[in-house]
Amino acid sequence: MIPTPLWLANRPRATGRTRPLHDAWTGQCIAEVAQAGPAEIEAAIAAAEAARPAMAALPGWRRREVLEHLLARVAANAERLAATLTAESGKPISAARAEVARAQATLREAAAEAGRLDGLALDLDRDAATRGWQGFTRRVPVGVASLITPFNFPLNLVLHKLAPALAAGCPVLLKPAPATPLSALALGEWLAECELPEGAFSLLPCANEDAAPLVEDPRIAVLSFTGGLVGWELKARAGRKRVVLELGGNAACIVDADPGAPLGHVVRRLVAGAFGQAGQSCISVQRLIVHRQLLPALREALVEAVQALPHGDPRDPATVVGPMIDEAAARRLEARIDEALARGATRLAGGPRQGALLPATLLEGVPPDLPLYREEAFGPVLLLEAAEDFEHALARANDSRFGLQCGLFTARLDHALRAWEALEVGGVVVGDVPTVRVDRMPYGGVKDSGLGREGPRWALDDFSDTRLLVLARP
Repeated sequence: MIPTPLWLANRPRATGRTRPLHDAWTGQCIAEVAQAGPAEIEAAIAAAEAARPAMAALPGWRRREVLEHLLARVAANAERLAATLTAESGKPISAARAEVARAQATLREAAAEAGRLDGLALDLDRDAATRGWQGFTRRVPVGVASLITPFNFPLNLVLHKLAPALAAGCPVLLKPAPATPLSALALGEWLAECELPEGAFSLLPCANEDAAPLVEDPRIAVLSFTGGLVGWELKARAGRKRVVLELGGNAACIVDADPGAPLGHVVRRLVAGAFGQAGQSCISVQRLIVHRQLLPALREALVEAVQALPHGDPRDPATVVGPMIDEAAARRLEARIDEALARGATRLAGGPRQGALLPATLLEGVPPDLPLYREEAFGPVLLLEAAEDFEHALARANDSRFGLQCGLFTARLDHALRAWEALEVGGVVVGDVPTVRVDRMPYGGVKDSGLGREGPRWALDDFSDTRLLVLARP
């Protein structure tokens, strides 16, 4: 098997060190991927630093063309990319195709923003000392960007960092998740077709223990990390550089006494939000808080829907719940479910684990002090609980160290506005589950869910600085 190269300063590079990648469903070895070591990482950082002036000098239309070229290549290779995503992550082929479509939307948004790095004209003539003065601002690239991405959306979460960084004119260093680098490395082929300054991009699969310079090196101006709570440790090590963190959550969804939609629709959305991607999404529905008046009917419909979900081979178009990323992740979640059952929780749907495949599990009465309730499950499990009234539901949703997004089904506008005011989250989704991300919206959280916002328009703030010009008249 010929090793898949990494990309160092715009060029493919074999390193003599490889990591085998295995199909998440069959276990078959599907690739040997070149691994960056300290020498390659140092060379990539040095090349990116050297590329800073040339990248900053690229006009907006050139940056837009690069992103439009990526968009065309992703579209032309959509089925190849979807098959890669299914093989490396185990996500069902239907979800993989949806991710490729989302990746194209991300690139379209970023390409549009590349031509919108606009500034302001400021009237500084506010008193006698500054009579006749004028001010102007422009956005300038912040410098070298280090991007660290997770396994669950190996293509689109890469592009949510890579695309706005390039749109801003930053040289980029990307470390994809060790288990899922193939779709990210495919982007290197197409970036290399563009006329970019040498050092504009490096795609560096590497062991986590070798990645310290991508966090700590002072030549890097911004670190953007998506992953677990280790992100706070990375922030502490990052020094003076700008840091953007998306660290997940344990998202709640509230169903009011009058949900404002037919019960069947609510159930379908809840099932999709909880069990799509095998629950391996930062905004997967984990805690379902239902007004007591509606609970019996919703419980019955939800049990039926969860039990009917097709599980198994992710290449089967009918499959909804495929394997988790590996058997260790499935065993971890299985242990937490067993702990909850031992403490008095009731399993309404679910079954025994089969390797990395954990059936969609619906639990009621999980004690709120358990890790399954307090922490991010990151798997196919949904916890059902009752709320006495709407204010009680809000309090239960806020009872979390995380605050990424919350969903709300309600027919009442005053309840929607009250939720927007009271919920300690980065986003409130009314009429749907929290598992909603549109590329034009600011996406990010509060509390332990992280710092900053993603979405191409909003991410440009992290990858650029404001530079002021003052014209003073004597």
